[in-house]
Amino acid sequence: MTPLLLVLDRTLQVFDNAWRLCEDKMARISWTQALLTFFSLASCQSSNTVEADGLTAVAGSQTVSYATATVNGTPTRYSVAFTVPASADEGPNILPNVDDPEAKQAQQLCPGYTASNVERTAHGFSASLTLAGAPCNVYGTDIEDLSLSVDVQSTHRMRVRIEPTYIGSSNYSHYILPSNLVYAPEQGIAQNDPQDIDLEFSWSNDPTFSFVILRKSTGDVLFDTRGSVLVYENQFIEFVSQLPENYNLYGMGERIHGLRLGNNYTTTFWAADAGDPIDYNIYGSHPFYLDTRYFETDDSTGERTLVTTQNVSADGNYESWSHGVYMRNAHGMEALLLPTNITWRTIGGSIDLYIFDGPTQKAVTEQYQVGAIGLPKMEQYWAFGFHQCRWGYKNWSMVEDVVNTYRAFDIPLETLWLDIDYMFQYRDFTNDLNTFAIEEGKAVLARMHADGQHYVPIVDAAIYIPNPHNASDNYSVYTDGEDRGVFLHNPDGSEYIGAVWPGYTVFPDWHAEESVSWWTDALQMHHNDMPWDGIWIDMSEAASFCIGSCGTGNLSLNPVHPPFNLPGEPGSQIFTYPEGFASTNQSEAAAASSLSASQASSVERATPPSTATSPYFTSTVTPGVRSLENPPYALKNINGPLGDHAVSPNATHVDGVLEYDVHNLYGHQILNATYHGLLEVFPGKRPFIIGRSTFAGSGTLAGHWGGDNTSLFAYMYFGISQALNFALFGIPMFGVDTCGFNGNSDEELCNRWMQLSAFFPFYRNHNTLSADSQEAYVWASVADASRRAMQIRYSLLPYMYTLFYLAHTTGTTVMRALAWEFPNDPTLAAVDNQFLLGPSLMVVPALGQGMTEVHGVFPGVAQGEVWYDWYTMEAMSDVKPGQNVTIPAPLGHIPVYIRGGSILPQQEALYTTSESRRSPWSLLCALDANGAATGQLYVDDGESLVQNSTLLVDITASEGSLYANGRGLYKDTNALANVTIMGVASEPSNVTLNGEQISSGVAYNSTSQVLMLRGLQSVTGSGAWTQDWVLSWM
Repeated sequence: MTPLLLVLDRTLQVFDNAWRLCEDKMARISWTQALLTFFSLASCQSSNTVEADGLTAVAGSQTVSYATATVNGTPTRYSVAFTVPASADEGPNILPNVDDPEAKQAQQLCPGYTASNVERTAHGFSASLTLAGAPCNVYGTDIEDLSLSVDVQSTHRMRVRIEPTYIGSSNYSHYILPSNLVYAPEQGIAQNDPQDIDLEFSWSNDPTFSFVILRKSTGDVLFDTRGSVLVYENQFIEFVSQLPENYNLYGMGERIHGLRLGNNYTTTFWAADAGDPIDYNIYGSHPFYLDTRYFETDDSTGERTLVTTQNVSADGNYESWSHGVYMRNAHGMEALLLPTNITWRTIGGSIDLYIFDGPTQKAVTEQYQVGAIGLPKMEQYWAFGFHQCRWGYKNWSMVEDVVNTYRAFDIPLETLWLDIDYMFQYRDFTNDLNTFAIEEGKAVLARMHADGQHYVPIVDAAIYIPNPHNASDNYSVYTDGEDRGVFLHNPDGSEYIGAVWPGYTVFPDWHAEESVSWWTDALQMHHNDMPWDGIWIDMSEAASFCIGSCGTGNLSLNPVHPPFNLPGEPGSQIFTYPEGFASTNQSEAAAASSLSASQASSVERATPPSTATSPYFTSTVTPGVRSLENPPYALKNINGPLGDHAVSPNATHVDGVLEYDVHNLYGHQILNATYHGLLEVFPGKRPFIIGRSTFAGSGTLAGHWGGDNTSLFAYMYFGISQALNFALFGIPMFGVDTCGFNGNSDEELCNRWMQLSAFFPFYRNHNTLSADSQEAYVWASVADASRRAMQIRYSLLPYMYTLFYLAHTTGTTVMRALAWEFPNDPTLAAVDNQFLLGPSLMVVPALGQGMTEVHGVFPGVAQGEVWYDWYTMEAMSDVKPGQNVTIPAPLGHIPVYIRGGSILPQQEALYTTSESRRSPWSLLCALDANGAATGQLYVDDGESLVQNSTLLVDITASEGSLYANGRGLYKDTNALANVTIMGVASEPSNVTLNGEQISSGVAYNSTSQVLMLRGLQSVTGSGAWTQDWVLSWM
């Protein structure tokens, strides 16, 4: 059978199955319609050929291939979708500078600068910097004259800015990042205010300009460029800051890496459409790091000794000091983490540094968010429920079947998501009327909304551009955008046309005046048809499947197929499984291995490997001219050339700004447009958005998911570090594709992952096209494990919502590394296999295949910290400082611990968040070693952007009494049902509420030392928080 007939045969089988499944739910369509619809989407290999895609093609010069198939005895002619050749997405062979042993070393070749004309300013000083010798021009043209300004902007923040002295309209965007694109922290200290500043700046011209930033109170050097030279060229900036031995740096995203960065690692800042490779740049850009330094202290002398070794103990006498550094630059960058320093390299922009003095992680994070990038947005309450998605839900019938099956298995499901399957030929803001018909969808969503459930569709960054030779190929979203001038252009003024899922596409230009209003209109139009509840933004780096404007002259071929097989297509069927799968599923693993080998062999025969070698491309420096596509300094970009699998750096915005200068902001800008669009779609409500590409400050607009991870235990582990990094970046609404996106998951991995993700803020199961189904109900053990974990999560939604309120108002983190919450224990500096949810809950997950127990540390026990087992409510005993405690963790069990001194507000764990919000309250009080505990509860209507009234309840336990004191006018009428107090040393003889004895529902367990009060609704029927109260036991 020829490849075409093989595909056609399989296509007919697919449609036959789909017809049989859907004929009771959908209007029957003709086979001809079905076939034509399919072949406008699918990749079909044919012996007929068309001229290859190319930038130089002339409109209309391409020809379309046709084939004939006999369907139900009738010959049917159909067009074969043209596949963009793989070569269209292959740029020159680039050797990253950091991997090139012959690369020019700017520190050895360049002269540095000399400072002069120093003048005092209101909050610091300014100076001129002049090239101190002959230009080196290593990766660009040296800029001879620079301006330096140093400002103490607040009590805890210093700004250091170095930029060219001579900047005009023609080169402004080359160097300056406007505040209308990315917020620029403002001066926060009045000139005559008393200065209580702990940051000090000093500089020297010996031998060339360098500077040091000190912490005055301790004398610690926080930033130190001594021993290096400043390099400043039109396409290359380099500066170096010395670091202590074995430093502890965190942040610098986005990438898949352990929590502590280490001192032999290059982090690249270039937003890339890349399926989560380890140690490379991926979707977002966050040039910020937290630096924590530990000191061993001598109480008798007060002497402090910097800790530079891992040979430390949990019961030693240590203290830590933290500071933060933010490099406000949106150009492509690298930070080389070397044994003795951090070397910053950027291919444009300016040096715009912000130093935050901390001195704790909590203080640094708050200073960064409050003062520099903005506080994270508050989420709607329903966003904290469980979300289900996959690429491959074929129609509304399948969607509703998933929703109903979750309910049949009593696994809470809050929100159903759809990937690009719902679209008509993968076009934004459309529905496929055959499989996702409007009226049928409205009925499905009406039933979901009536049950308190929600729906979120995907929207991609690229917009399909219609085939001008096909009058029926109209697409109003494009034509409206074209009329309003909202798309990127080529340097010659023509529209920039790349390729994404629907075929050849254009890309919104977020600098265009009407871009946001056009996007808003499209969102509103689609919501009128299909009442979704939030938006999922994807492909927003922005991704393109070809280099340059490959659609120019080729639109007669649209819609075209991407230059690669989709998952499940011949040659790309999925046979991979998690680690250890063969040991538990031998026969299935053997079959998959055989099929995988057969597929690899077939692909190899069809595409013999090339024996030709491509030499590395080397870009040369042309004085005064910028090389955009391949700048002289080659970043270590996962995709190679900057324009590979991305919109080209020479794409031009309406204001003349080139994509080269703002590439890393594209994802941030589409989130901004979507946020403001949803304010119009849902007036007065908080927009719910999850986006892929982010920048510093994106947390004010949206949450983020970890992207296209893989169904491996390794990625489950890395998800913890991802989440902790985004906590630092001010994006607490973070989660990963639970059970894994790429590859097939299996029962054990999904069991463990569904439980782990229950303690992440954003909780969604999602996987790729054609992979095995992995909904939580697929395996009985996974269903059981999910219900148990969700029982904990949903009961703690008030606690999580309160954490988000605090993050939204103060900049505190939601998920926390142990090292942040226990800052004086250097043994915790690299711990990333367990974490805290807020200050009170510790999760110690099983992260490997075949594990039946885990090892966890219990921080703070040397200082008297008490930890309680969530399940038994008993205090952990005989735990030594720093001890790796062996904890039973059979499949289906995730160890969770409550920190002594905590009070956790709870409600019933019901099927949806709206049901849970209407249920009675409970309190879980874990006393510390002194018999005390504190907690907070924040309550509002759960959705409004601006609240008419709120309620904040402070809850305190001390000396045998529990106090609740509320502030605010929000009326919550749910009663208080239960109070559980852990750590009560002896059985009380009397329990009272506001002085009135409680005679029933009181129980005490002398073994676990737990006091339980049940059935308090009768005495709190008007609402748990309508008045302040005191609960006492003695």
